Amino acid sequence: MGKDGAFELKNMRNAGAKTIAQDEKTSIVFGMPMEAWKCGGAEELVPLQNITDRLIAIIEGMK
Repeated sequence: MGKDGAFELKNMRNAGAKTIAQDEKTSIVFGMPMEAWKCGGAEELVPLQNITDRLIAIIEGMK
């Protein structure tokens, strides 16, 4: 479950994108985030409630 999206996220990461996925604790179904983490597509796992703040921090770090 979720491998197709996970591999596409890995392709994005390989192309230079910053990638994150929702952590297991805050996921109802951890299928795609787990696959993204296992295949190296997700650089980090972040709790759902922190994703917006993490994205902002990533963007701020690019300035």
